[in-house]
Amino acid sequence: MNNRKYLSLMGLMLLSIALITACKKNIPDERLSLGKDSQFTISTYQPVLGRNTLFSDNFFVGSSSVPLDFKIVNMRRFTGEPAPELTEYFPVQVWKSAYDGTEKSIAEIEAKRKTENHQLFEIRQHSGQFLMWNRANSNFVRAQPDSGYVFDVEVSNSGGRRYFKDMKLRPFKERPFEPSNLNPTTGQAISTGVFPSLISNIRGEKTGRFLFDVEVQFKKNNAPGNSLSFKFIDSLQQVIDPNKFAATDWANLVHGFNMVKNSDSVKYEVAYPIPLAAYPTKYTTATGQQARAVFRYNRQGFGNVMETGLLGMNFNIFEQGNWTIIFWFRTERPKFTNE
Repeated sequence: MNNRKYLSLMGLMLLSIALITACKKNIPDERLSLGKDSQFTISTYQPVLGRNTLFSDNFFVGSSSVPLDFKIVNMRRFTGEPAPELTEYFPVQVWKSAYDGTEKSIAEIEAKRKTENHQLFEIRQHSGQFLMWNRANSNFVRAQPDSGYVFDVEVSNSGGRRYFKDMKLRPFKERPFEPSNLNPTTGQAISTGVFPSLISNIRGEKTGRFLFDVEVQFKKNNAPGNSLSFKFIDSLQQVIDPNKFAATDWANLVHGFNMVKNSDSVKYEVAYPIPLAAYPTKYTTATGQQARAVFRYNRQGFGNVMETGLLGMNFNIFEQGNWTIIFWFRTERPKFTNE
């Protein structure tokens, strides 16, 4: 009798375990939701070609569950033709370790970068951010005034998928430097130069008045190499010796190496773009978005008051090569000597 009770009890236990296991197997997996309120906040993207451009904060997650998966589909030209220039893969430079501005040589900088193959306009898989790589240029990518490209985006999770149709990509032509005097649509110059970011306490040699009529020009030559030079000229296009700006911190003016300074200009070997990353360093503005070069000199003014003349430029250069930034004092030569 005891054996029968024992066997019955064991049978009930095994049956209960089987039922519980079967119930667990039949419970469906929890599915993520894909909210109808999720949407892109920007539908037309207008990057400048020749530079890395990231579009962030452009997707509203809403009630959707994360992670989400994003994918560009059906990339085509505005006319409906295929766009192989944006669907094929090209070599681009990416950082494999972080740039921080303390690198001591070009070789050390380049050791932090590597080459990968990417589509020139891509979407980040889980954020929905778009990135146009600097390898794209108007020699083969359509730029305004052309109508550009149309594409769709697939957004999905385990709860389903949605398609955002007929989004637009309308790039602008290259502007190799900023601030730029180039028309963003035609790429043609609309002035001979731009203005400095800072000018203070610089007096004219003849009139003694404060000078403000200074023009900044960006020039590139086609010789091999990557360098950045600074040059100063007066109203008659005569060279001003950069040594006149004697209080300048030449060693930390830009993140460059092997400085050569003579009576004509000062030159650095550099890696491009400038700045190399949007990261604040001693060579950049506070945000790290632009390089910052400041030239200084001291002179004793009226009443034996020491004046510090300042001339500064916040800038970007996106294109490799040998560049010269020229400061042109259009009306008269600066006064560097004491009263």
